[in-house]
Amino acid sequence: MKRTSVALVLSSLLALATAPLLAQPPKPAAPPAPRQQAAIPLDPTPENLAPFKAKLGELGNLLDGLRAQHPADALLADVEVYEKAGRWLLEFPDEFFTVNGLAHALEVMDAGIQRARALRDGTSPWLALTHRVHAYRSAVDGSVQPYGVTVPASYDGTKPVRLYVFLHGRSTRLTEADFLYGFARRGADTPLAADIGQIQLAVYGRWNSVGYHFAGEADVFEALTAVRKRYNIDPKRILLRGFSMGGEGAWHIAFHRPDLWAAAEIGAGTWSRRGIESQALPDFQRRVLRIWENIPEWALNAVNLPLAAHDGENDGRQLESSIKAREQLAKEGFPSVGEDPFDLHTEGTSSIFMISKKTGHGTTPEVRTKLDAFLKEHGDRGLQTPNRIRFVTYTTRYNTNHWVSVDALAKHYERADVDADRGEDAVNYHVTTHNITRLTLSQTDHARKVVLDGRELQVKPAPSLTFERSAGTWRLAPAGARPGLHKVHALQGPIEDAFLDSFLCVRPTGIPWNEAVNRQALRTLARFSRHYSRFLRAHLRVVDDQDLTAADFAKHNVILFGDPGSNRWIARLLPKLPLRWTRASVGIGPQVLPSAEHLAALVYPSPLGPGRYVVLNTGLTIDDKEYRDDYGMPHLGDYAVLKVRSDADIADVAYAGLFDEAWQVPKSPIRKP
Repeated sequence: MKRTSVALVLSSLLALATAPLLAQPPKPAAPPAPRQQAAIPLDPTPENLAPFKAKLGELGNLLDGLRAQHPADALLADVEVYEKAGRWLLEFPDEFFTVNGLAHALEVMDAGIQRARALRDGTSPWLALTHRVHAYRSAVDGSVQPYGVTVPASYDGTKPVRLYVFLHGRSTRLTEADFLYGFARRGADTPLAADIGQIQLAVYGRWNSVGYHFAGEADVFEALTAVRKRYNIDPKRILLRGFSMGGEGAWHIAFHRPDLWAAAEIGAGTWSRRGIESQALPDFQRRVLRIWENIPEWALNAVNLPLAAHDGENDGRQLESSIKAREQLAKEGFPSVGEDPFDLHTEGTSSIFMISKKTGHGTTPEVRTKLDAFLKEHGDRGLQTPNRIRFVTYTTRYNTNHWVSVDALAKHYERADVDADRGEDAVNYHVTTHNITRLTLSQTDHARKVVLDGRELQVKPAPSLTFERSAGTWRLAPAGARPGLHKVHALQGPIEDAFLDSFLCVRPTGIPWNEAVNRQALRTLARFSRHYSRFLRAHLRVVDDQDLTAADFAKHNVILFGDPGSNRWIARLLPKLPLRWTRASVGIGPQVLPSAEHLAALVYPSPLGPGRYVVLNTGLTIDDKEYRDDYGMPHLGDYAVLKVRSDADIADVAYAGLFDEAWQVPKSPIRKP
């Protein structure tokens, strides 16, 4: 198509512009452009983008003035997210996708300008809308991230209300601009739940974000925190919902954090066979996948979480997620029963499993009605604290269920489970465990006796009680951190774990010991920055090593790139890391390789920042293609020695592995991929 034709179509679409995004409800729209026009690919030439750049510039100027006025930060973020949406489209102009996409993006800029002018004048009219676009500042990377809130007419803020947290499905064009445009007009793009006065949060999830993992997972909890600050939410009545890719994310989040939700409604959602079936994977990769890709094996956590799982009869792999979770519950002693195999209840739990008959990737009205009733029932009931807890985990990252906290494992990525019963009076506790070496029980103000794996311990009532297993027996232990290094909650690896919390990348500026190694480290940083910006919707925070301070280690997980010559902080920390790195050789564990063509990568508890990580020479270790996939497989575990590839952004893996529970290299550490 000629450029003049694109410009004419764009001009026609703009002439038919619908009501401004700040209007709610919208005025009747002009007749839509013909369907074929909406699909016309955009040629993002300077000529076509000039009106967009002008509006983005106007919005930027308004924001400069607003920042000088120091408005409430939450309201400022509500405006800044529009500018962020525009900047990302200019950074990745292929994400306009179509002529219609540019027309929508122009309306988004207009809406941002209207917000900026209103806030400049001391008003925020978007707070009176039904579908409200908000934003928060992410602690993970400092970016502004959008979320949507649908507010019922009955909400007046005087009393707490229930909240539905919804995770959207896969969308190939859900840029920030598309999210802002669509949500302001129609709310969450989801099968709507019956309106019973709830607020609904629509999570952006960093677009498709590897199925709500990594920064996409953090987005769910950061958006939830932001909503609870701005609205009067009943903490006992927060319910999780998700469908398709959102269902995949909901399986992951509900089973990992079962004590946060009054109930979960999960529709479809793929599950990965990779970690279960691929015997070709090295042991450290297969083990780490148990955090993310064996979700059915976490199904025991539905015992204390009311779960409504559903999908269409003809949806293949997506329906299989629900079936596998149900089958695993049956293996755990909780079979699903019912006269209709398409409508089952799991014995001993509040969970239900439904299938929409003769349906593909969707939900029939009959099943939707039952789902609405389920959500209302458990929303009315609210989050319940059970007297008996069944809990399974494979990592201390996900380690709590109500009054039980798993503080240490005998071996990470192997199944660890707890069966804890405190009775109706919470005086006598009976607890059995597997693969657990440290455990905390809370809400123990009336406790007198704890029987742990058959060992009877007399205790005094206290808000919490901590127990430690040593030499095969349990004893009461002091609360708080233990001396020495141990894998504990949020400090247990693998490398990917460092990117769930605030992180800061550090670029080398010194003279490298080996130039080829330093160039490889810089290519790795550049690749990580490129992919993070496009796929996880934020620019990395990067500083030079000479500008990094000791105080930064207390604020962030610090990601250091280079070698001990080029990066002064690698040199400074080297004596405190389980790593030998000289001008001649580099090694982790017993194997040593020439440092002229090898470099170290690892995650380790920061010697300078308690509760923080230090990472060397890597960002997320997943493949390029998996940034926009359902799952991303970590390639390095906790540590690796990498071989330089002068023709590639990613070095080859010479060997890699996982530290033990004391952050030491195991006796047989070498695991070649």
